[in-house]
Amino acid sequence: MGTYKITIAGHERELELFPVSDKLDIAAFIMFGDVEITEASAKELLKICPEHDVVVTAEAKGIPLCYEMARQGCKNYVVARKGVKVYMRNPIEVNVKSITTENEQKLYLGEGDANFIKGKRVLIVDDVVSTGQSLEAIEELVTKAGGNIVGKAAVLAEGDARGRKDIIYLEELPLFFK
Repeated sequence: MGTYKITIAGHERELELFPVSDKLDIAAFIMFGDVEITEASAKELLKICPEHDVVVTAEAKGIPLCYEMARQGCKNYVVARKGVKVYMRNPIEVNVKSITTENEQKLYLGEGDANFIKGKRVLIVDDVVSTGQSLEAIEELVTKAGGNIVGKAAVLAEGDARGRKDIIYLEELPLFFK
């Protein structure tokens, strides 16, 4: 197994490579537990993101970034959940298929969160954008809830996402073809 060195928000990391298929490996960027990268990435993204009232992400890997961007900025964030919780009244849902998840999943917003983002300027964030399917699912949820999407941001843009002009990101992450 190999590694890939990258500098993110001024901090160097060595990412381990993992197979996604027989022909493709990805460099695993895990923000969980990396407070230095989370704080620095949030700070740098906030400098280049549009003004917003609330930050929204999908459960789970984008949560540290979403929280930290809200803490340093607008003070509000919402997490689209992968399962319905008992405290989520009248949830809205969308389907999502991510490159790092084996099966198709659903994302949910409860009525309370949906009402909270209605009419607000929403910044959608994630740790890594690759296929963009997770972002599209969050966009669909936010739109169903009546939020006004003002931007989409990620720490890293991977593969084809590196050429997208609709995503704000800090660094590019290649795919590793065998």
